[in-house]
Amino acid sequence: MNSDPSNLAGMNAVYQFQVGEGSYCVSIKEGKASVASGATPDPNCTVTMAESDFLEMVSGKLNSQMAFMTGKLKVAGDMGLALKLGSFLKV
Repeated sequence: MNSDPSNLAGMNAVYQFQVGEGSYCVSIKEGKASVASGATPDPNCTVTMAESDFLEMVSGKLNSQMAFMTGKLKVAGDMGLALKLGSFLKV
């Protein structure tokens, strides 16, 4: 995420990822991202998906919009932030 900070420019957000059995918090502040394991009390956007689907999405094998439309990706909170995920979640 921080390797190309232009993708995060101007963003200030807290994402909660529920991936399989794991919980992860991604905080973006002033264009810099940090990741921590565990839940955060007040995320702007929560993304829930199976671990296998998440790995396919970040590797580019699963389109995030298709994952959402087929129910593989569930979003709670700020949908606008969810739409920005594709711009910085690539491995």
